[in-house]
Amino acid sequence: MGYSGGKTKDPTYHSLGDHSESIQIDYDPSLISYDRLLEIFWSSHNPSERSWSTQYKAAIFYHDDEQKKLTLETRNREAARRKVKIVTDILPATKFYPAEAYHQKYKLRQHRELMKEFNAIYSSDEDFMNSTAAARFNGYLGGHGTLQSIREELAILGFSPEASEKLAILAKNRRSGFGFF
Repeated sequence: MGYSGGKTKDPTYHSLGDHSESIQIDYDPSLISYDRLLEIFWSSHNPSERSWSTQYKAAIFYHDDEQKKLTLETRNREAARRKVKIVTDILPATKFYPAEAYHQKYKLRQHRELMKEFNAIYSSDEDFMNSTAAARFNGYLGGHGTLQSIREELAILGFSPEASEKLAILAKNRRSGFGFF
């Protein structure tokens, strides 16, 4: 989670300037394609609905001509499929500023018992913020993933049985409308 799309230097949540809240995805193209990431993005919001503020606007920030080309192609494909005008912004990437620590892994931070486990693993906010495991479990708590994948990852991390069961139950109860679980 962070801020991008603007020119304001060092934005914060309370001094965002012209930036939008955004995420930056580091991915391995041998495991998932940019086209697949775009597919997920288009299916995860209503691209025909105009954003009500700069802070929360729907946008894709591309990094090069190839990403721009693919983004425009998928936007046009979505417009034809949905038979609507797509208003999601497609803009060149600007500097990405990570959000303050307290804005990271929001769903996970709502659970003290689970945070005790993560705090034992990650001694600093920066380590926690950059943790793939914390990001994945935050996603599980948001209703994404499978119960089997949650249980497999919990076994690898070595969480206490109590925390493992709590996370599995919480994630199971947060089923999303996207057909996960």
